Amino acid sequence: MTTAKAMPDYQTGERVRCSIPAKHSSEYGAVHEADAACLSWSRRWLMRSSLTTAACLSAGLRATLAPPAAAWAQNDMTPDQALKQLTDGNRRFVEQPMTAFNDDLKLLKEKTAGGQAPFAALLSCADSRVPVELIFDQTIGKLFVTRVAGNIATADLIASLEYGAALLGTKAIMVLGHSDCGAVKATIDGKAVPGQISTLYRSIRPAVDQAGPNLEAVIKANAKIQAGLLRSSSPVLAELIGNGRLKIVAAYYDLASGAVMMLE
Repeated sequence: MTTAKAMPDYQTGERVRCSIPAKHSSEYGAVHEADAACLSWSRRWLMRSSLTTAACLSAGLRATLAPPAAAWAQNDMTPDQALKQLTDGNRRFVEQPMTAFNDDLKLLKEKTAGGQAPFAALLSCADSRVPVELIFDQTIGKLFVTRVAGNIATADLIASLEYGAALLGTKAIMVLGHSDCGAVKATIDGKAVPGQISTLYRSIRPAVDQAGPNLEAVIKANAKIQAGLLRSSSPVLAELIGNGRLKIVAAYYDLASGAVMMLE
């Protein structure tokens, strides 16, 4: 019988103590350092986990974890169709009427209790004014949403988005910046802040360096940089993109109008 002790560290889910400088950089210039305990994923862990994911998929892990076959219907769409679902939903949100509230929520909860099959994933800011499912007029089980202040692509969030794409079958990932973003504004100001808030600065700073002091320009640049990081730093996502099974895009949400603008 295999015990947890005998399993490789990347299968137990434990975080690996760094044996190399605890930071992650890319051609886009953004850097994510390790937490205070100096625990982080290593490059070796990332490569091994990517290979393990691919092997598991080919061995049928997706079939093992998948919800009933009928639930996969929305995942039959292409990446372009998934993006169109998002843009059409946002158009309904702006112009009214919305349709998501027409769904029987009790029935939806019952159908999704055993599994999920979202058609798209989002990396969004944690701002309370950006209710992701609402602004895209989607309901339970349709979107795989990750949120963090400044919509930055940290290792933990990349892992979540890999899970959504590789195992749940999301066809599109949208990095969603928004107007009046407090995390971006604080990074531009560069002032002292309490607690751990300033750890966000290093991930957003490349956008400030690229776009200057204009808040809207930096927010848009940051969304594009983080989308680029997702494409370049994850072998799992890169393979899905190369196979035509995934698209990663950046977008900008205007709080006043409710409209989402595609940036690329």
